[in-house]
Amino acid sequence: MTLTPIALRGPAVRDALVRRGMDTTHAEAAASGLVPLAILFDDVPSDISHALLEAAQRQQVDALTGEGWVLLAGSAARLAGLSRPGFGTLPQPLADELGQAVGSVVAPTSHWVTARGTIPLDRPVVAGILNVTPDSFSDGGRYFAPEAALRHAAALVEEGADLLDVGAESTRPGQPAPVPVEEEWRRLEPVLTRLSRELPRTPITVDTVKGEIARRSLDLGAWAINDVSGLRLDPTIADACGARGAGLILMHSRGTTEEMATYERAVYRDVVSETRSELAGCVRTAEAHGVARDHIVVDPGLGFAKTPEQNYAVLRGLSAFATLGCAVMVGPSRKRFLGALTGDEPADRDRATAAACVAAYLQGATLFRVHAVKGVREALDVARAIRSE
Repeated sequence: MTLTPIALRGPAVRDALVRRGMDTTHAEAAASGLVPLAILFDDVPSDISHALLEAAQRQQVDALTGEGWVLLAGSAARLAGLSRPGFGTLPQPLADELGQAVGSVVAPTSHWVTARGTIPLDRPVVAGILNVTPDSFSDGGRYFAPEAALRHAAALVEEGADLLDVGAESTRPGQPAPVPVEEEWRRLEPVLTRLSRELPRTPITVDTVKGEIARRSLDLGAWAINDVSGLRLDPTIADACGARGAGLILMHSRGTTEEMATYERAVYRDVVSETRSELAGCVRTAEAHGVARDHIVVDPGLGFAKTPEQNYAVLRGLSAFATLGCAVMVGPSRKRFLGALTGDEPADRDRATAAACVAAYLQGATLFRVHAVKGVREALDVARAIRSE
């Protein structure tokens, strides 16, 4: 059975209460409880369906139901009441999951803990992409040489990058066989060594699907690991992060590194619900391997095993992912789904990237992985000022 929350965000109610004399803390709490929220349950056994409908009636929550599904809708406060201790109608595991989802809407994740410090999420966090590969879809190996990579890293930070995401294996469409461990490390090691020494206050995440690379990178100074396979290909990445107290980004994808950026596995009944459910499984795996939830960031994997239409559906439904109890990262930068709409080549998709990032921010994302930092930084700063949170 899967559960998909659908939330509407915004500070309007809070601001209205503050303008009428309520202090900000109490206004925030009151407004959070009034947030309209819908929870969609799929693959629901008949006995659980009856329990959900009974609980909704007792709590005065609206309910719709059909073959194998139930939709509950109401204020966050009323929905939270369904999971309170002693309510007694729902099985405890389901009540716990429901409580976690509603709680994440009322109190969004405020920070991300990594191996070398806590990153606050009170403003949008922009991650500059640093590809040390000869075959990136976007920059075509321009930063493959260590000196070129270091110059580009400094430029990204100067433009406003809050962290750097370094990768040495491409996942572009048509990618050949996986890069061997020692070749990937040969590309990474000199760059990580210099970055740790020359930009010690800049958080570094390493994009890899290999546990051995994760271990070496964290020992050399990386703050977190970005696993585009969501632990599917090598769960020992979570062991490395858990043992070192590192951050871990779990991205949704399907298939091997050669397949994940194609449409081969882009088959969904409901792309938002299924992607969230699969990411929830990734989070459970990470926790089972010793990674605390406040160390985890989830990424719905825009451009990975999703058609252009499915990517836009994920962006529209992004608020569902924030209810996993983790910060949300998106990586729309220069992706094919943007080009399918604009007709632009990858290098000309930065304006579309900034628009996608703002849309994602307004749906609850807090971290943004991009190639061109300056325009995205400015767009997100404007969006934050408008939202005034």
